[in-house]
Amino acid sequence: MQYWQDIPIGQHYRAGPITLHKKDILEFAAEFDPQPFHLSSEAADESIFGGLCASGWQVCALMMRLLADTLNQENIMALGSPGVEQLRWLKPVFANDQLHADITIEDKTKHQDYGDLICNISVYNQEEKCVMSLSSPIMVAYQNEGDSRND
Repeated sequence: MQYWQDIPIGQHYRAGPITLHKKDILEFAAEFDPQPFHLSSEAADESIFGGLCASGWQVCALMMRLLADTLNQENIMALGSPGVEQLRWLKPVFANDQLHADITIEDKTKHQDYGDLICNISVYNQEEKCVMSLSSPIMVAYQNEGDSRND
């Protein structure tokens, strides 16, 4: 198990890839973001995006999957997150795009029973173009001196 104090500032993780399919875009949009450029290829072709594209919120959900998978694979004792800062959707994400996330620990803050890892997360498509970026604190368990590890 990795605790807050085990993870250095500057630590980098690469997560993914994950592929977004047209069916997924249409289903997500129908339920959560019913805008024409997410629901119809014809309407999307006439939009500023020039084609059917995913909701930014769907891209956020995919990023969350990549982040959660990374936290689990690295055995990081994550406790959740109090929110997201500086979220930017930089480029549209289209059907069959393959996304991966670069996660970098930019800073750390210690609290009494846990610590925050300040993460900068950038999501890229298969052409290595950044499609989304955000900053988010992740709460991680802190191991106090004298605690025994049962790794």
